[in-house]
Amino acid sequence: MQTIQPLENGKYYHIYNRGINSSILFKENGNYEYFLKLYDVHIEPIAETYAWCLMKNHFHFLIRIKDADEIKTEKKIQPSQSFSNLFNAYTKAFNKKYNRHGALFERPFRRKSIESENYFQNGIVYIHNNPVHHNYCEHPLDYPWSSYSTCLTNQPTKLKRKEVIEIFDDIENFKYIHEIKSNGLPIETFLGI
Repeated sequence: MQTIQPLENGKYYHIYNRGINSSILFKENGNYEYFLKLYDVHIEPIAETYAWCLMKNHFHFLIRIKDADEIKTEKKIQPSQSFSNLFNAYTKAFNKKYNRHGALFERPFRRKSIESENYFQNGIVYIHNNPVHHNYCEHPLDYPWSSYSTCLTNQPTKLKRKEVIEIFDDIENFKYIHEIKSNGLPIETFLGI
């Protein structure tokens, strides 16, 4: 049996998962919106978000689990339990709406610890270019269910936009690196997977 490492406070992670048997997770715009609303409820209190992308049958998040003293709750929260609560709440609503039953997400959800700035930067590009890789669009700006466009605006956001842009030095380099890494190279080469 595979040993699953618990999420640790203060560490950065690439969190990803898909529908059980690659089933559809998001059938309509309201599904995406509701998942993000639940994400704000369950994950925003315990993590900072640097990049995200929701696809029809899977999703990606690049996050940092907050230090214990940054988490403002009355009770101690286990980060993995917060993700479980998110998935369970979404599954319950999805099952009710579409008259289905049973698990919706694969278990356990996947996580990769991010140990270097290079992996962090490449992880952001990988997440934003996921819709391009899966032929949903030709450019990440064309896909509405990712944090790419949020990084280019000045509108209020909980996304750690300033920190993301600083990793790329500036907004022009952010756009440039996304552009060159979405053209021609297999996306797996960015993460060494």
